Amino acid sequence: MNRSLVLTFTTLVVSSGLALAQTTQPGAAYNNADFKVTSTQAVYQSDLDLVVMSMKVSGQAGRTVPKPSGSMANAPVLAYVFPTTLKPEDVGFSPTEGIVALALTSHPDMDDTPLWDENNDGNFDNDGLVWHPHWVILQEDKRVPGGLSVKAFRKDDKTVVLPKTAPGVPIYFDSPGYNVVTSGPTIRVAIPAYRIHNRTDFRFDAVTCYLQMYHPTHGDTASHHEAEDKPLLGVYAVYGVLSGKLSLPYTVTKK
Repeated sequence: MNRSLVLTFTTLVVSSGLALAQTTQPGAAYNNADFKVTSTQAVYQSDLDLVVMSMKVSGQAGRTVPKPSGSMANAPVLAYVFPTTLKPEDVGFSPTEGIVALALTSHPDMDDTPLWDENNDGNFDNDGLVWHPHWVILQEDKRVPGGLSVKAFRKDDKTVVLPKTAPGVPIYFDSPGYNVVTSGPTIRVAIPAYRIHNRTDFRFDAVTCYLQMYHPTHGDTASHHEAEDKPLLGVYAVYGVLSGKLSLPYTVTKK
């Protein structure tokens, strides 16, 4: 992994912790036991050809969800994130720099999984609050307090390849539709091995954080890129990193 990103993440964990002591900081209201990570694991289940990733917290996983803001401007996102050593190509992106992470998210102001009806009500456009996964590419970003954002690209950049399940925003962001289950203190996601190029040898970490969407004032998210004063989707607060330094020390075990 890029060493500068590791140093950035280590710094932002400390700074975010100090900032969250001030309740006016973005995301401070959600900093509770439901996001205090205590353990994590990834198990390759050969009989089902699945990698099941899980994160355990001291509270109740998935219980706390964001309050809607009523618009896409500064729309809140809560996430349980698994940064990994996977390559972008392993999850369907074209090669690019950054950290490949699987984020399990909840965000009531938008539905970015148009292929999936997670609450099974027949409406595919109202499921953002239900915990669901996204593959993202994270990059260092000093425009936001959390120091990271989902990497963006110009809409007219024909070299960028996204997975077929991507919702169509100009960031490295996919909606793969994997099953996410919460049970007591644990949140789990089941990944078919073929969806990650049968990679079962990767390392990972466990992170909890608060993000916000930024909707440009001109209203054209399709043209959003690094010249904007805020990222389209940025990390504003980090609640915890299990390894402490984003060292990605955890490995997939075989069952």
